Amino acid sequence: MTMKKPFAITLDPGSSLANKTGAWRTERPVYVDRLPPCNHTCPAGEDIQGWLFQAEGGNYEAAWRHLTRDNPFPAIMGRVCYHTCEGACNRAKLDTAVGINSVERFLGDEALKQGWALAGPEAENGKHVLVVGAGPSGLSAAYHLRRMGYRVTVVEAGDKPGGMMRWGIPKYRLPRNVLDAEVARIAAMGVSFRYGEKVADTAATMKALGADAAFLAIGAHIAKRATIPAKDSARILDAVSVLRSMEGAEPPMLGRRVVVYGGGNTAIDVARTARRLGATESIIVYRRNREKMPAHDFELEEALEEGVTVKWLSTIAAAEGGQLTIEKMVLDAEGKAQPTGEFATLDADSLVLALGQDVDMSLLQCISGLVTADGVVQVDPETMMTGHPGLFAGGDMAPGERNVTVAIGHGKRAARHIDAWLKGEVLAAKPERPLAEFGRLNTWYYSDAPGTMRPVLDLARRTSSFDEVQGGLNEDTALFEARRCLSCGNCFECDNCYGVCPDNAVIKLGPGNRFEINLDYCKGCGICVSECPCGAIDMVPEEG
Repeated sequence: MTMKKPFAITLDPGSSLANKTGAWRTERPVYVDRLPPCNHTCPAGEDIQGWLFQAEGGNYEAAWRHLTRDNPFPAIMGRVCYHTCEGACNRAKLDTAVGINSVERFLGDEALKQGWALAGPEAENGKHVLVVGAGPSGLSAAYHLRRMGYRVTVVEAGDKPGGMMRWGIPKYRLPRNVLDAEVARIAAMGVSFRYGEKVADTAATMKALGADAAFLAIGAHIAKRATIPAKDSARILDAVSVLRSMEGAEPPMLGRRVVVYGGGNTAIDVARTARRLGATESIIVYRRNREKMPAHDFELEEALEEGVTVKWLSTIAAAEGGQLTIEKMVLDAEGKAQPTGEFATLDADSLVLALGQDVDMSLLQCISGLVTADGVVQVDPETMMTGHPGLFAGGDMAPGERNVTVAIGHGKRAARHIDAWLKGEVLAAKPERPLAEFGRLNTWYYSDAPGTMRPVLDLARRTSSFDEVQGGLNEDTALFEARRCLSCGNCFECDNCYGVCPDNAVIKLGPGNRFEINLDYCKGCGICVSECPCGAIDMVPEEG
């Protein structure tokens, strides 16, 4: 490559430093790659900044393929992910966070619209892996293992795939045609599915199938119960059964006055479902206050808009016929709910318990020492392998937060380590990258561009149908939203360093290859560092 000569400095032609300034430096600029906070907080391990970069150039298929290297469900995740990435987004300190989840949904929907297919394995490796459970974690593991060339058999007790994505998330949040279409792409890669088969003995099933390893991903389908004194006439249901029955031909009969006991997202889903089934009163009873409620605030807000009400600091003491006895609670100094001895009554046609779920661990009854006192399988948090060699577990079965994104991340991590274990290898830990912090950005280069709001179904239709509540972005708004990304900590070839260097020491390496510094001419002034919008250049001391 021909070097441009600097024009700002003239030395004696006989000097060894003629037209060079490098010997003047005490520090030199170095291009760095920092970890964007969005990537850092994504439980599924997506390279969010990477696929946003493709999307902001209008390269939607390339963006989708980049995204699906880590997560095969962008259309699903664009609807049900709680997008912790946006909570960490540096742009929120400037105006509002980038609508990462909105763009992800657009890419997922565009892929379904255009019929883009997931790439299959380049070659078969002759190994076979059993996956138990066709929920998000099991499907994620099956996808990544299949890409690596494994023969994968997914055994599912239900008659359809999706796990708690199907049986626990209402249709107004996740339309079933979207779920079915994204799962169908995994089947099209050559993953084998066996429905209506409950695995009673993991070791026996592995032997029967000739599996070399197994990944267990059973969802939390067993509802927890509460000790509530109740007469036979009381109608008490559990949230899991109510939501599951919504997949059948006949919806559950809840009545006009429905009370839901609990404070999580499932409680809100049931209360909103009750309104759509015709309940004139849908009341959540929760023992603590709003600040302590584990449900996500945006879901609670949508429920309140739809007419759901909440009785805060209340617990259910008894149920008889169409009446509940409610006890008022107070929070102590530690924030725990304590009884007051003050009671009131509440009319209810049905009471739905939404107090959490457990996992059926019967498939491990022949393998001792795997289930902890907390009712989960103890796994190595890095490899997802249990104490039994070749047996891995994730999703609701493993310790950690229970949501779809975390489950997908478990499946991906397990697949990588199953591959390494079957090869007799140990995966080296990825080198840590420093976090790209807001203070390193030169935000004056960016004009205010508040995020795009997703369209929302009108309130009348929300409470009278199971139509999807949140709409998606169109191509124009998705492109705008993707371009709001600040590329925190990573060069996006804006040419600022090239343009501001007084010594012409910055060399362009061509599209996609970024730049390098000609240290013969760089005098270490640091202007490139101060003018880099995304904080992708550091000054480091010269050695010696």
